[in-house]
Amino acid sequence: MKQIVYLIRHAEPNYDNHNDEERELTPKGLQDCQLLLDYFKSTAIDSIYSSPFKRAIQTVYDLANEKNLPIQVNENFKERKVDDVWIDDFNDFAKRQWQDFSYQLAKGESLQEVQDRNIRELQKILDRKEKNLLISSHGTAISTIINYYDNQFSFDNFQDIKKLMPFVATLIFNNGKIEDITITNPFTRQIEYKK
Repeated sequence: MKQIVYLIRHAEPNYDNHNDEERELTPKGLQDCQLLLDYFKSTAIDSIYSSPFKRAIQTVYDLANEKNLPIQVNENFKERKVDDVWIDDFNDFAKRQWQDFSYQLAKGESLQEVQDRNIRELQKILDRKEKNLLISSHGTAISTIINYYDNQFSFDNFQDIKKLMPFVATLIFNNGKIEDITITNPFTRQIEYKK
């Protein structure tokens, strides 16, 4: 049985809002969500899931309405918690986490913890045998999922796609086994990464 999982990274957020859960999309981000309507126009979707964070829900709101599907909010698809304080040198922090999946700040999560909760939840959904799933989430969270199925996906690949908001990662499973992974830029329809 073939199952397709579309992992959507949220559109451009307002970084002036330092509240991770409530950070909304910018006007450009809201406009860019329309790209997803075009991208998925002729694609059947059975279910739409989302991180509880505002920017992830906003990214698929119009698409969910277009497909006449509810957005099923799922805590396990949220972005990883960095710490209780704002990190100015985010790039250095991210690189250190990719070099050591167990590295975390005092009140934050390691990439291993993020990967574990994302994969556990994704597996539960795949076990329901739904064929075409869409999950709205975040750059790091999605990258840990891709890394789980393709350990060649590294910090450098993460850096390459970090600027893309939104992007679409397509994971194709056949009888529960990963068959193909691509990351597509919805602005250009170009494939940015392929397993």
